[in-house]
Amino acid sequence: MDAQGRGRAENIDPADQWVLNPNTGDYELRLDPSAGQSNVPGPRRSARTATAQRRRSPAPGREHADRGPEVPVQRRHRHPDDLPPGRRRPRPKPRRSRAKKILLWVCGVLAFLVLAAGVGAYLYWDHLNDNLDGIDTDGAGTGGFSKDRPINVLLIGTDKRTGKGNAGYGDSGSAGHADTTVLLHVSKDRSNATALSIPRDMITDIPTCPTKQEDGSTKDIPGTQQTRFNESLGQNGRTPSCTMRTVNKITGLDIDHFMMADFNAVKTLSSAVGGVPVCVAKDIDDPKSHLKLSKGKHNLAGDDALAYVRTRYSVGTGGDLSRIELQQQFLSSLMRKMKSNDTLTSPTKLLGLAEAATKALTVDSQIADLDKLKDLGLELGKADLKNISFTTVPVVDNTDGATVLLNEAQADPLFSMLQADQSLTETKKKKKAAEQARLKGPKADASEVRVNIYNGSETQGAAGTTLSWLQNEQGVLKASQLGNAPENQARTTLEYAPGQADEARRLAEIMGLPASAMKPGKSEKNSQGMPAMTLILGADFKEAGTPISAPTKVPDGVRKVEADKAVCAK
Repeated sequence: MDAQGRGRAENIDPADQWVLNPNTGDYELRLDPSAGQSNVPGPRRSARTATAQRRRSPAPGREHADRGPEVPVQRRHRHPDDLPPGRRRPRPKPRRSRAKKILLWVCGVLAFLVLAAGVGAYLYWDHLNDNLDGIDTDGAGTGGFSKDRPINVLLIGTDKRTGKGNAGYGDSGSAGHADTTVLLHVSKDRSNATALSIPRDMITDIPTCPTKQEDGSTKDIPGTQQTRFNESLGQNGRTPSCTMRTVNKITGLDIDHFMMADFNAVKTLSSAVGGVPVCVAKDIDDPKSHLKLSKGKHNLAGDDALAYVRTRYSVGTGGDLSRIELQQQFLSSLMRKMKSNDTLTSPTKLLGLAEAATKALTVDSQIADLDKLKDLGLELGKADLKNISFTTVPVVDNTDGATVLLNEAQADPLFSMLQADQSLTETKKKKKAAEQARLKGPKADASEVRVNIYNGSETQGAAGTTLSWLQNEQGVLKASQLGNAPENQARTTLEYAPGQADEARRLAEIMGLPASAMKPGKSEKNSQGMPAMTLILGADFKEAGTPISAPTKVPDGVRKVEADKAVCAK
């Protein structure tokens, strides 16, 4: 029945149909508008008061009292609009279904698990950070890395015998040497990388090394002339920073960071990835490394993996160079295993790898933080395996039969390739073509070339002699010499603005600059306030008139191993 059917058709307010029954004390609804009302409704009481009065027992002696004429009352479910003014029945709370209760409970549990996982991840991240050990580079490193230049990281394997089961290899009290050293050069565009092994028995000069002491002071560790390279670490108080300085002196490359590992690293990392596949072309029985392997393929982890990379008497010529080849093959296989799907998609293996790596590595203090180490690792990992090459510093046998000497005829071109960021593999031919295109096009007259010359090499007076040669012999009369560059650099660069491309091509032709030396950018002002290019002479600069061109091909006789190919050790 609608509102009009309840009496509103006759302009009767429904609220006026509620009257007080004096016999019961309740408000009651009278639907018959003609029914007599013997009593005028008094003040309306609350429902709680009325209910209490209704439930009270009648007073003694009045059980059968005359209550007057009965008024017909029709009871029904009350609608809130039908209640007297000021009177509203509270709405009942909706009852939750069992399904909704279960859903809410599940959501609560999931929220707790997500929170717990987040806290757990944070705590585990913090735990991994605590695993890392950091050592100062004493100014031997660049202090960082960036995405707009190549990265050079020195990987040092020490023969220190610390750790369970390692004392049995002999020389247990040694402070450790630079037993296995690899310089990892990752190109500026991250398309390729070169891992350069440095023979531990190569005779070289170790420079004087400023080294921070435990009390915070700095002590100069005297250099040593014509000694084994492996003495650059651990001997006479030398730290990895001294190995960094020695490698810089040998290769001319600026080192950004170092990572150092001992025998335990090989054991734990090889185990963390589930073993490293290797192949040997003949049976191996090495009494020094305790390795026994039959001809064929094997999966090595733990002590067996360590024995493999220490083996030298049973492979190749039985010397350290043969062992380096074995180590390069092992590292290539380890890289392939780490990048394989079964490792990258296995949370157990990834966590095990993170735990093993942070425990096994000692890094320089500037990357002894998991966030920084992660960022560096992401940059290093961008190169495709097919464009990663392993090679060794070219050497020749020394007369003593125990050491080797640098083969400068082969080493210098190889170092020049790395300094010029040249890949040892064929990569990104389109990029190379675009780079070479910078040398093609119209060239300005030599008399129109404006250039500021800076010395960024260790050759004193290089900028002055170059200025004289350009002005007096090449007709570059608008050249200026502005002293030393803010810092030394490995290779010569020529920066120029877009409108100076013709001048840049002419100067590159005169100087014999490679395409990789040309850097489109911006110009600066010369001494007359005119726009000029910027020429910085790097470590690759020999002398004025000698072309600065890095080779694009690996020198003959230099052996290389490509990381994406499995090779059997001979």
